[in-house]
Amino acid sequence: MSLIILDRDGVINHDSDDFIKSPAEWEPIEGSLEAIARLNHAGYRVVVITNQSGIARGLLDVDTLTRIHSKMRRMLAQVGGKIESILFCPHRPEDDCSCRKPKDGAYTELASRLRLNLTDVPAVGHTLQDIQAAQTVGARPILVKTGQGERTLREGIPDGVAVYDNLLAVVADLLEAPL
Repeated sequence: MSLIILDRDGVINHDSDDFIKSPAEWEPIEGSLEAIARLNHAGYRVVVITNQSGIARGLLDVDTLTRIHSKMRRMLAQVGGKIESILFCPHRPEDDCSCRKPKDGAYTELASRLRLNLTDVPAVGHTLQDIQAAQTVGARPILVKTGQGERTLREGIPDGVAVYDNLLAVVADLLEAPL
């Protein structure tokens, strides 16, 4: 079974500069849930690694984050998909923790939990921090233009990073490509 790592805000759901603070604010990007279901049906394990500094900023608590993720999982189940695991960093950038992307703490935690190497595992994100964290562990970073992706692309990304319009386009290409 293959593995893919996804960022949440800006990849699966619409991003907000004001943070996603409640289940009502969490809205999927068109086609993203179906893309995850397609991955599942093709034998992929889907894991989310996400920075959620809104917790440290006092904008939401872990219970609210859990309810947001429950909504995401329910909506995903309605289209036949699932997310195996969600790892999140609750810290602010200035906290300098190891779990906040662009650092690789959440990725190394995932590798340890699953007892596998993340080399060449696709890791889809929309920011330079997503790309950098994936590269640090040898995963294959993929940038989507949704969320902050267009801005990230304009500001510049490392050579060799694949760029797609959205998660659905990533999945279409991934499932067509020979393994």
